[in-house]
Amino acid sequence: MGFRRLKYGFCLLGATITMNWPSDAESLEHQVKAAFLYNFAKFVEWPQTNPEVGGSFTLCMLGGDPFGPVLESTTGGKKVHGVPFTLRRIASTKETEGCRILFISASERKRFSKILEEIGGSELLTVSESPGFASQGGMINFFLEDDKVRFEINLEVVRRAGFQFSAQLLQLARLVGPQVAGKK
Repeated sequence: MGFRRLKYGFCLLGATITMNWPSDAESLEHQVKAAFLYNFAKFVEWPQTNPEVGGSFTLCMLGGDPFGPVLESTTGGKKVHGVPFTLRRIASTKETEGCRILFISASERKRFSKILEEIGGSELLTVSESPGFASQGGMINFFLEDDKVRFEINLEVVRRAGFQFSAQLLQLARLVGPQVAGKK
């Protein structure tokens, strides 16, 4: 995946944000996160050659929904790899069949270890917005820095699961986990 495509995708992210400017800071934060989730779907290479499952590319949300209508309004009607990008809210890991991205809400913080253990070995890209998620074995975690939405990636977990992130995407992230211990 080329740098131009990645740069274009994140430029579209900026266009999406400015075209639908929300009324408050929390809405803006979640709109940015929603756009990132959509772009992760486009710019991450899945372990399988065919990332579509069941005719759609599904983002599943486990736990409380911090996005409200923002996620659907930001991603609604969009496609990934030629198939509709869809959202499904789930109550347990037993419902993850057909999911490609699993957003684990901060409401599930006390169960992160158990959830990650239950889905271990699956081809799910795990994302959250809870401090320590990536360090605890999640793949991507959103955080705020200088009033900007940023994300961190646990590269060891990502690689072990067979995912590939472009170098340009990794440059946008803060890397966490054993592979960066002692590095600054």
